[in-house]
Amino acid sequence: MERRTFLKIGSGAAAAAASGAMLVPVFGNAIAAEELLNPMALSFKKALADTALNAATRAGASYCDVRIGRYLNQFITTRDLRVENIANTESSGVGVRVVAGGAYGFAATSDMSSDGVAKAARQAVAIARANAKLQLEPLRMAPLKGVGEVAWATPMERDWRAVPVKDKAEMLIAASKAGLDAGASFMTASLFQVNQQKYFASTDGSYIDQDIHRLWAPMTATAVDKATNRFRTRDSLAAPVGMGFEYFDARALDKVQAAGGVATLYTKSVDLVEDARAAGRQAREKLSAKSVEPGKYDLVLSPEHLFLTIHESVGHPTELDRVMGYEANYAGTSFATLDKWQTKKFKFGAERVNFIADKTTPGSLGAVGYDDEGVPARRWDIIKDGMLVNYQATRDQAHIIGEKESHGCSYADSWNSVQFQRMPNVSLAAGKEQLTPDEMIKDVKKGIYILGRGSYSIDQQRYNFQFGGQLYFEIKNGKIGGPLEDVAYQSNTQEFWNACSAICDDRDWRMGGSFFDGKGQPSQVSAVSHGSATTRFNGINVINTARKVG
Repeated sequence: MERRTFLKIGSGAAAAAASGAMLVPVFGNAIAAEELLNPMALSFKKALADTALNAATRAGASYCDVRIGRYLNQFITTRDLRVENIANTESSGVGVRVVAGGAYGFAATSDMSSDGVAKAARQAVAIARANAKLQLEPLRMAPLKGVGEVAWATPMERDWRAVPVKDKAEMLIAASKAGLDAGASFMTASLFQVNQQKYFASTDGSYIDQDIHRLWAPMTATAVDKATNRFRTRDSLAAPVGMGFEYFDARALDKVQAAGGVATLYTKSVDLVEDARAAGRQAREKLSAKSVEPGKYDLVLSPEHLFLTIHESVGHPTELDRVMGYEANYAGTSFATLDKWQTKKFKFGAERVNFIADKTTPGSLGAVGYDDEGVPARRWDIIKDGMLVNYQATRDQAHIIGEKESHGCSYADSWNSVQFQRMPNVSLAAGKEQLTPDEMIKDVKKGIYILGRGSYSIDQQRYNFQFGGQLYFEIKNGKIGGPLEDVAYQSNTQEFWNACSAICDDRDWRMGGSFFDGKGQPSQVSAVSHGSATTRFNGINVINTARKVG
């Protein structure tokens, strides 16, 4: 199958995909579950890589990298107390990128024979030479020293591939039952499990073997008022992660109690049954929640909500290719233009606002040992003390901002996709002074506490925006009150982050994330996490989103 072939994996998955704001692409051919554990021999991958490197250099390439990929997925979807679908997929092949004549060329093949890979390498060189005729100036790649033969794997205690499908399905059904018993009329649940086996080799002298694992278990509780036919939903608050199946071990919970006892959230593991039970109850409570009065409020935003605001208003506008206009046709440009960065005085946010980019945080979706150019994972500042100080750059972009090396944020979502700049984890640093959510709320006279990801809208330059959430609670005179509905807040990126008045300390810091961040033409998806502690913003405009009929 082609990389962008979509498998229909049931209405439960469709519901989960809707909560992730896009359709779920499933790459590859269906296989039996037991085949997920069969490895590809390291010696075979190295020999295949050497074949491609030698063929490319003989054909005239000044540089070549090879990515040999085996991408495994397992998806389980349930609706109420029924299993709707189970799918295991595999996609394997080789992508070859070269530089010839000062331009890139890329070709890929699923023919994993010596002849097939050599042919792809020669084709990549031919494409590079054709591109060079149209390129105004030669490509400039930041230098990179090869690392030899190395390996990296997602740290984990329990491999999801070895967990029986029956146990996973029963876990989802148990969660759904808890949600139904607590007040939901309907429950959908899904389990997305990803294993990317990626082997990278280059003429720089690197042979890098990586084994990357990611998990996500989205759920949606729907409560219906039969008298009025009104309904409300509450999606799961559990974050997608880059770790093993121990994430779902409720016996090892590292709990963080949210302010006022509103919700119990987890960092190192999650109890799906408790999350579903809370979702069922809260979906029912939303049917009778008070509709918000529009006006100015102080907002207290949980990390499970704030990650998406960070993603859209900080992550995307600091992608250097977007800043340079390379994404203008598909996804827009950025207000955080180079002239603002060059002044070193652009006040992106309040002085307490610090954003760090990284590919190293354990358990995050972006955690790897090396990116898809063979660059070691690292951390760097993007916003420091409120000022814009850097962007996200790859080897061919580093010179634009005077960097001597890549930031290590190049990624391709498949062996047959070319790697390009993708968002690393971009996270708001915790506050420097000790502060809990309870203490933060005591200072709020008129506010709203928001949890979970909701609808959002942001303009082409990632400046003017509107965000909703899953749960809203009134804050009055320093205390959390009853639930609210029909809430969305509006601002622009610079005003919003300059309105940041308090950030809880690192005891409250945790990560949310997106499994399906889309970018590029042809479109690719990537997984990325964003961390923060509970954060307060003063004087933000809140609107009522209820549709008035009649």
